[in-house]
Formats: sequence, C-alpha cells, structure tokens
Amino acid sequence: MSIEPDRRAALLAAKLGALARAHFGDVHGDAVSGAFPGGATLVEPDGGRAWVYVGVDAPWRVGAALAVAARTRPSELHLLVDPNETGEAGSATAASKAARAGAHPAEVAARRAALFADAPQVWAVEGAELRRAAPAAPATDPAPAPEAELYRPVLEAAGLDAIAEGGHLLGELRGLEVARVVVGDDGAAHVEAGVGRFDREIASMMFAHLGETDALARAIDLVAEHRTADAARHPINQLVPERWLRWVLIERPELVGASALRAVGSALPRTSLREVGVASAVGTDLAGQPLVVTCSTGVDLELVPSAADDRLAHAPDARLVLVVPARDSLPVTTRLASRLLAPAEVVEVADDWRTLGELDR
Repeated sequence: MSIEPDRRAALLAAKLGALARAHFGDVHGDAVSGAFPGGATLVEPDGGRAWVYVGVDAPWRVGAALAVAARTRPSELHLLVDPNETGEAGSATAASKAARAGAHPAEVAARRAALFADAPQVWAVEGAELRRAAPAAPATDPAPAPEAELYRPVLEAAGLDAIAEGGHLLGELRGLEVARVVVGDDGAAHVEAGVGRFDREIASMMFAHLGETDALARAIDLVAEHRTADAARHPINQLVPERWLRWVLIERPELVGASALRAVGSALPRTSLREVGVASAVGTDLAGQPLVVTCSTGVDLELVPSAADDRLAHAPDARLVLVVPARDSLPVTTRLASRLLAPAEVVEVADDWRTLGELDR
C-alpha cells in the first residue's frame, strides 16, 4: 500500500531525527527538519551539524547533500544511507540502481564523498544502528568481449562511432546508441539495431527478414533524419544530450583545450536513455598532459561527484574539465568543483553547441 507523500516525508524526517539523537548525542532543540529527494534533512541552527537521510540511490545524491551543506554551512555533515529505503523510485528502479552501484550504496556514496575536501561522513543504516561506511573501490570499465570487437569495423563502415563502454560495444550516431553488439551464451556475436533495448527488440521483430547490414541501415536513416541541429523537436534529438555534447567535443577537442579525446563509460552507468547522467571522455590537453572531460546539460547537482568518480575510474591524476552549455552553468557547480581535493574547471560552451559539430573543420 502506497503512503501519501506528506505522510511519507514526515515518517522519514522522524526516522532521521531518531537516528541522529540516538547516535550523535544531544541535537539542538531548534534543529530544523527539511525535505530531500527520497529522504530528509535535519539541520542545527547557527552553523551546527547537519544530517541527510537517503535511500538506496545514495550514490546519486551526494551532490544534492553537498548542496545542502553549501547552503547551511554546517560544522559537520553526516550522510545516513538506508539500503532498505527505495527513495522516490519504485522497488524495481531501486534494485536496478543498487545493482549498478556494484557495492553497498553507502560505500559507493562514501567513495564519491571522499573526493571532496571536508568530506561528509557517510553511515550505513542497519536497522536502528549506524555503521561507518568505508569508500568502495574505484569503479571499473571492462572491455567488450573479443567476439564483439570483431564488429568494430562493421559499425565504423556504417558511419557510426564504435564506443566501448561497460563491457559492451555500441554504435552511436551523434551520441545516441543506434546499435549494440550482443554476445550470446554460445559465444557468438551479432549486431542488434535500434535506439535502446526495447527499440532493438522491436526492430529485431520488424526487420527479421533483413540481414544485419540492412537492419542497421534502416535504424541509422531514422536517427540521422532527426539528430541534427536544425531538425524539428523530436524524441530522438532530446535523448542523452550530454552524449551528443561529448560527440561534439570529440570531433572538435580544441573547444576545451584538448588535442584528442575518446569516449569512456561512467563509474555509475545508466540503464535508460531517459535517465539524467553525464558523459565522460579521456585524452590529452594541448600540453600533452592527461585530461578527463565530463559533459552535462540541464541542471544536475550530481555533475561534480559523477565527474570526479569518472576521473577516479579512468585517470586519477588527470586534469578534470566539466563542460556545460552557458545557460546551464550554475554557481553551485563551480563551488562544488572547487571543493574537490583535486579541483575541476568548469568550461561553458555556446547554447547552440549542437551546431558546432556540424561546422566544416
């Protein structure tokens, strides 16, 4: 049975208050409870302590917790992670996020938090008890199977960018997945054409009479019609804009002071093309030094923790550059970027950045 949002918020606030009082000594009587996505906050007045209670999606809430601290300036920030709390998401989505995290959500949140100066203390909620969470190991980005890599020339000959990410080989057109090389249980690989998993399943039925090459061409023609800077608004040109922006920068690395860039997978991969996320690339700057570039569009408080986590996974000692359209450049992003142990730079691109990838080079 579902609980009304107001009632749910009150229950979460009450649980946070009980945990804080049980484990952190006297809490100031004027401490203020507040709302938080899928959780609750408790903040003492006059620069006292602050607590944030969050559920299984904690790895995706570190930036929001730090934003609370930036606003209230507490003397201590504690992030309490309850793996049994599904937050705003349903149980299926929560389970998916927990699986993608690859470790206890409190430990992944601790890994991201530890990348910041004055890092919040992260605790795992275990019933009525708290356990200090140790940071999880850096994320990995496994290579595709050798059988899948045999299809790289096929994707490239079709005019797609062959992207190795999370153990898969993808064929992207301007940052949008149009094809994926799938390796079956028998070890044989084949190309599935379509935008996202469900579209690939539909396409496999619709184009069952076609060979792989013809089915792939059909999918490319459909996406190419809509994924251009001057095309009318269409779902195809609204999906994963941050990956489109990454494609622009790979085509024109000089826009961010890079000599060359290549796409890499994120520490916390998405499972849906509609999820908010970041898109990262690694390469070298004009001085030949290692560089990580992370792209984002819209308002995403998790940009900085996500980018720092991607750098940790791929090139821990590299310079980190965050790239956003000018209209999406927010003071909170700059503040959080400066609070990293190895601070990041924020670079703005023009709001019409889609056109930059279509200019003659």
